[in-house]
Amino acid sequence: MHKISFKFQSIDLMKIASLILSIPFFICGTASFSKTAQVLKNPVAGVLCDKYICADKNGVSKSLTARYLGQRQAKKVFSQGEFDTSAFTFANGVFCDTKTKLCHVDRYFDTGSKRSTVDTKTTKKLFGK
Repeated sequence: MHKISFKFQSIDLMKIASLILSIPFFICGTASFSKTAQVLKNPVAGVLCDKYICADKNGVSKSLTARYLGQRQAKKVFSQGEFDTSAFTFANGVFCDTKTKLCHVDRYFDTGSKRSTVDTKTTKKLFGK
């Protein structure tokens, strides 16, 4: 009888299985990293921009978006119809409201219908307080 060795095949299969099992961790890790990696730009005092919009203490601004992100981007954002420019969420998830002059870590409400924690750094950059 012939003796067949599968030693190399089992090692290769273990490597493949390990790689396949690590893919979900890689995807989850990059998904959470991508949100935090999107840093807001502060081109001048009182103005914040992400990759889609620019805003100041009055809200999302077409002229600021055009100035700092380009006319094409401003046209793209403002051609989608009317929207409330006084309350907005940046690409990194930070929500800002010009009526309350506060930015929050996200747009969601905590229990008791209270907004999420105030993002003091973004609030100060946008509203100066």
